[in-house]
Amino acid sequence: MILAGDIGGTKTNFALYTEESGVPLLHQEYSFSSGNYTSFRELLNEFVQKSGVEKVDALCLGIAGPIVDGVCKTTNLPWTIETTMLQEFFKTTKVKLLNDLEATAYGMLYLKEDEFITLNEGLTRDANRAVIAAGTGLGEASLFFDGSTFYPIGSEGGHTDFAPQNALEDELLVWLRQRYSEHVSVERVVSGMGIATLYEFLLQREQYEEHEDMRSLKEGEDKSAKISSLALTNSDRLSLETMQLFVSLYGAEAGNLALKTLCLGGLYIGGGIAPKILPLMQSGDFMRAFVSKGRFTDMLRKIPVFISKNPQTALLGATHFAIDKLCEKKL
Repeated sequence: MILAGDIGGTKTNFALYTEESGVPLLHQEYSFSSGNYTSFRELLNEFVQKSGVEKVDALCLGIAGPIVDGVCKTTNLPWTIETTMLQEFFKTTKVKLLNDLEATAYGMLYLKEDEFITLNEGLTRDANRAVIAAGTGLGEASLFFDGSTFYPIGSEGGHTDFAPQNALEDELLVWLRQRYSEHVSVERVVSGMGIATLYEFLLQREQYEEHEDMRSLKEGEDKSAKISSLALTNSDRLSLETMQLFVSLYGAEAGNLALKTLCLGGLYIGGGIAPKILPLMQSGDFMRAFVSKGRFTDMLRKIPVFISKNPQTALLGATHFAIDKLCEKKL
C-alpha cells in the first residue's frame, strides 16, 4: 500500500493506492482542515483512526515548506514533519518528503492534455519547465530537463522580494513596508491572503466606495473569495481593480520565474486560484505582465503557458514519485 499526501496551509489530503505496472490504483481518499490540528502527529492519529491503516509500504508527502535534511517546518502552520518520525509511525523505510511545488511539478508530467487550459501557445520544445502556484501561499518549482528525463526541483521562490514595476506598485511597496517592516515578499501580494491585502491597499487610496457586500462580510467569511466573486460578475469596481492588479502581479512573477529557470519547455500554473478566476487570467493582463521583461520579451512570448485544471496535481506527483523512485517492486 502506498500513502501519498498533499500538505497545505488550508487542507491536508491523503490518498491510499496500490500499484500495478507503474499505474496507481486509488483505494481511498481523506481530507482534513489543517488549521484544526496543533501538530502533524495529531492529524496522523486521526487519519489512522479513520482509515485503519497503521503500516504502508511507501510514503511520499508534498508539503508547503522547505525540506532540509529530511525535516520540514511548515511555512503557514505550526508543524514540524520529520522523515524519521514517519518511518517509525508507518513502519517503513521508504519515506520521502517533497516541497509541495516539487510534487506539483512532478504531477504535471502525468496530466493529460485536456487537463490544461492554454494561455499562450508558444513554441513546443524539449527543455526545462517551471511551475508557479498561488493558493494559501505562493509556490514555485522547476523541472530540469537533461535531454531525456525531467527532474523536479523545489524552491522557496514565493518568499523572494516583491519588485514593483510601475508607480502604483511603487506606492503599494511603500504601504506594505509599514505592515511587513522586516521583509516584503512576493507571496504577500500573490496568494489568497494577497488578494485581501491588495483590496485593503486600493481601498485606503479612497478612489472607490466600498461595496455593500464587502461592508457586510461576517467574521470568518473568506474576504478574498468575495472579492473574486464580485470581480468576476463585474459587480464592484474596487474588487475588479483588485483582481486585475493581482493577475498582473501574478504574471510578472511568473515571468521572473521563467527567466530564472529558462523554462523554454513551458510555464505551468497550478494552485487553487487560477482555475477559479479563469476569465481574469485569460483577459490578457497575466500574459502582458509575463512577457514585459525588456530585452527578453520576445523570448518569453515563445514560452508556452498553461493552467492546470486538476486540483490534485501535487497528490498525483507525490503518488508517482513514490512509485517511480521509492518502490522497486509491485506493492
